[in-house]
Amino acid sequence: MRCQKEVWVLEKDLLLMKELTETAGPPGFEVRIHEVMRKHLADLQAELITDNLGSIVGKKGDSGPKILLAAHLDEVAFLITHITDDGFLRFLPLGGWWGHVMLAQRVKVLTGAGDLTGVIGSKAPHVLSLEERRNVLEIDNMFIDIGASSREEAEKFGVQVGDPAVPVCPFEVLPNPKLLLAKAWDNRAGCYLALKVMEQIQQENLSNTVYAGATVQEEVGLRGAETLAHKISPDIAFALDVGVAGDTPGMAQKDGRTRLGKGPLLGFLDRTMIPHLKLRNFVIETAREHNIPFQIDVMPGGGTDAGKIHTAYNGIPSMVIGVPARYIHSHVSVVHRDDLDHAVKLLVALLKKLDAAAVQSIKGLGPHDPARQ
Repeated sequence: MRCQKEVWVLEKDLLLMKELTETAGPPGFEVRIHEVMRKHLADLQAELITDNLGSIVGKKGDSGPKILLAAHLDEVAFLITHITDDGFLRFLPLGGWWGHVMLAQRVKVLTGAGDLTGVIGSKAPHVLSLEERRNVLEIDNMFIDIGASSREEAEKFGVQVGDPAVPVCPFEVLPNPKLLLAKAWDNRAGCYLALKVMEQIQQENLSNTVYAGATVQEEVGLRGAETLAHKISPDIAFALDVGVAGDTPGMAQKDGRTRLGKGPLLGFLDRTMIPHLKLRNFVIETAREHNIPFQIDVMPGGGTDAGKIHTAYNGIPSMVIGVPARYIHSHVSVVHRDDLDHAVKLLVALLKKLDAAAVQSIKGLGPHDPARQ
């Protein structure tokens, strides 16, 4: 039987997940989720550091190599570009969207007068030609219906061109309590990891300075990663993100081998980065030392903040550590609790080992390196 303290901790963590995933944070409009991260980092007695775009990290320590744990605040969303005479809202995607997952889904339009519920609609399938039905509907042919009958009424509701809209999907624990359903696990999963790591190292006397938090505008070009890397100038960086789970029907092995519940992901390749080899080996060695399961992730069609961070200054050894997720870049996604817990365990173990000697060795500046002679 689980003790009362363990139940309280579990419920506390679930409440944190719910708050993180249900809070809106479109690219360029991350202010709400920024404030959530600020609140929780402040509660952990972390020194708060921000850049001028809105990225935020908590700092622990004042000496030794600087280690950055960077999730990203933003989620895939939409931007209102036009209000039709009949009161419908035309929009553009913020981040990568696929037309098949968008229609008939609820959204919240974030206006200056408050949030408005809408639904993404299009021309009814009953009147589409056979050829039209065979194709993915273009976003240009979609609209958001907020129940307005005219442009004037939509504007009276508070809508303006330039307002963002976000998916609607409440956080929910599925019948298998290890499986957690929500919007925006990409990348509130990384935000959760950053906060939990900061929580667990509060009483640790580390030989480094830890910066843990999240960037802005990752989904539209890894923009906050570039500014945050220049703000902090870390010695080692970990991008905390999600990868595509390959454990659903129709997924061939060549499309993805990762599965929910089999451990955190270690990114071996993506469109923006090949990880630093010595750091990669250091992470694998640490996982094996602590019997932490892990999965290798190869993602040629996507990228993470590490793609910008690792090329800053003279180069920053970087690695992606994350969790697999089903259905990302849609209104709903699913992750596994064990993967989150194991990712936190791995990151804490890494921070305990990354002292000055370890970092210098990873950088290729060990005691016997010719560059030091």
